[in-house]
Amino acid sequence: MSHRPFPGRRSVLRGSLAASAALTLPTALGAAPAFALSGRPRADWGVQTGDVTHDSGLVWVRSDRPARMIVETSATESFRNPQRRHGPLLGPGSDFTGTTRLRGLPSGEQIHYRVLLADPHDPRRTGEPVAGTFRTASEKRRKGVRFVWSGDLAGQGWGINESIGGYRIFDAMAKVDPDFFLCSGDNIYADGPIAASAALPDGSVYRNVTTEEKAHVATTLADYRGNFRYNLLDKALRRFNAQVPSIIQWDDHEVRNNWYPGEVIGTGTPYPAGTKLDDLAVRARRAFSEYFPISSISGRPDGRIYRVVNHGPLLDVFVLDMRTYRNANSADDQTTDPVGILGREQLEWLKRELAKSRAVWKVIANDMPIGLVVPDATEGKANIEAVAQGDPGVPLGRELQFAELLRFIKHRRITGTVWLTADVHHTSAQHYDPSRAAFKDFEPFWEFVSGPLNAGAFPASALDGTFGPERVFVKAPTTANVSPAEGYQFFGEVDIDGDSGELTVRLREYDGTVLFTQVLQPGRVGQ
Repeated sequence: MSHRPFPGRRSVLRGSLAASAALTLPTALGAAPAFALSGRPRADWGVQTGDVTHDSGLVWVRSDRPARMIVETSATESFRNPQRRHGPLLGPGSDFTGTTRLRGLPSGEQIHYRVLLADPHDPRRTGEPVAGTFRTASEKRRKGVRFVWSGDLAGQGWGINESIGGYRIFDAMAKVDPDFFLCSGDNIYADGPIAASAALPDGSVYRNVTTEEKAHVATTLADYRGNFRYNLLDKALRRFNAQVPSIIQWDDHEVRNNWYPGEVIGTGTPYPAGTKLDDLAVRARRAFSEYFPISSISGRPDGRIYRVVNHGPLLDVFVLDMRTYRNANSADDQTTDPVGILGREQLEWLKRELAKSRAVWKVIANDMPIGLVVPDATEGKANIEAVAQGDPGVPLGRELQFAELLRFIKHRRITGTVWLTADVHHTSAQHYDPSRAAFKDFEPFWEFVSGPLNAGAFPASALDGTFGPERVFVKAPTTANVSPAEGYQFFGEVDIDGDSGELTVRLREYDGTVLFTQVLQPGRVGQ
């Protein structure tokens, strides 16, 4: 195994996060306490970093009032000789959130940072600093890479339950000491209200932290912003955000279950009749851009969510957007499909970027699975939500795009592709092989599923035989919508060894227990 010389983040942060831990938790309605408005700016929602590379990263914060964002960085937690960067002015136009880009960082080093919020009228008046840390990607292969992934947070009415430790899975992910966290979508459930309590099968009661914005489905910009703020009320998530950078993608619940462009819904309850999902998506996308540090979208609500995040010579992460450019959900059995689930422009982008990547491993973050059947039964329809439609024959509908992509990977001899996803609220490992498939012009590959983080767990999805999947491992409940208090919450870990180049995938439970391990070899087109 390669040597990982960095100390664990828990020891690194022990001193530097003391001030952050002392900050007052925001009130349940997402606003800072009224008495604090006479003081200095506060950052009670913590800090985040995102899209970290070998020499750059993005730092995020939210203020409780207008403030100037200032970021100081240092090689040590004592902050001797810090470098100071002045960020944006935070105001109501961005819901008092802001992101500052850090450039010129040293490769493969632990970066300590703290965010200060200054009174825009008196820069000497700053609030309590909020500290964090992260590692930049190493340009030297020998140091290796480790990251975690999952998705689906606060879904099906299961929110922050402090009696079980809130979003406790984030503490387990932090113990793995990852270089970053890949969130595979459904960061919020804008369509899922959260009540104060819900009955559990054993007669006990699941008790949620509640807010005004989470009492109904989101339709306004304020509603969507409140959904993102809700998650930041959780202490475990704020601790995690201060320790681990993120790579964030989105899926449907950031807007509404199973949505697609051009869709019109509503019968009056809970959405008004004639609600245009495109209108909701504009508001949701703006809030999404405000509450996450994303390199391609930062400061631009119309920015692209799909992107490549380069993490040194061992890893490129290809972040897909399988929501914004898709065609309408349907029976998905058409024999031609020029739009598909990615859209032509994104598909061609992905092919180009895969072909030019020189990373040993090319992780494709697909927010929806390829060979698992995900139906769309909303509003009385019986359509298909993901790629596979259950017909095990030749590719149809959205499968045609993936047949084209898989053929491209094979014929261009692109090595080291691995697919990671979430969405289906259980964990599993699928191996795809042309010897079992109706479509045979591709090389074998693996797709790993994880999640949920804190949402209802569901039985395993059916497989579609078009690309020859075999479910090598699965853990899922036998009943639908099992609460986080009952388990079945999952995350995955990817560990790339710097010496051998081997990639090890571990599927883990909410407490960190390893359920399944698969080791993949570098330099191969298929395996």
